[in-house]
Amino acid sequence: MFDLGLPELLVIGVVALIVVGPKDLPVMFRAVGRFVGKAKGMAREFSSAMNQAADQAGVKDVTDGLKSATDGLNKVSNPMKAASDALKETTDDFKKSMSFDPDSETGKLAAERAEAVEKIRKRTQEVGQAKLDAEAKAREEEMQEAAKEVRAKREAEAVDPVKKDDA
Repeated sequence: MFDLGLPELLVIGVVALIVVGPKDLPVMFRAVGRFVGKAKGMAREFSSAMNQAADQAGVKDVTDGLKSATDGLNKVSNPMKAASDALKETTDDFKKSMSFDPDSETGKLAAERAEAVEKIRKRTQEVGQAKLDAEAKAREEEMQEAAKEVRAKREAEAVDPVKKDDA
């Protein structure tokens, strides 16, 4: 409302300190706080009284009617939203129609397909896990081979330190 920032508040505080003095400054701030509290309470009371009067006069019914009318206009003025809403309704209707009677032939076929899909998913998961295990085993074997080579080099260097000095 007043758009007071930190610099403005500091200036007001310094001026109040100079004019009122440090002894009476807390008393003054308490009085200002009470005044602001009372003003906020009065504003709140006024707002609630105005809202009650508007509700009694039927303004809420009029605003609800206007909102519903503007929703219809929004669909006309925003064809992308209207198209996406229509597509959503269609997909919802399609999903509802896809619920089959389990005793019908279509229901039996749908259940068989669902079982087949589950089997395929499980088998794919097993094959993928087997590949990952095989790759991990191969990496482990490579690491062991590399460790053996490093140990062999160290042993060779420990046995023949004289050859290093001659070279």
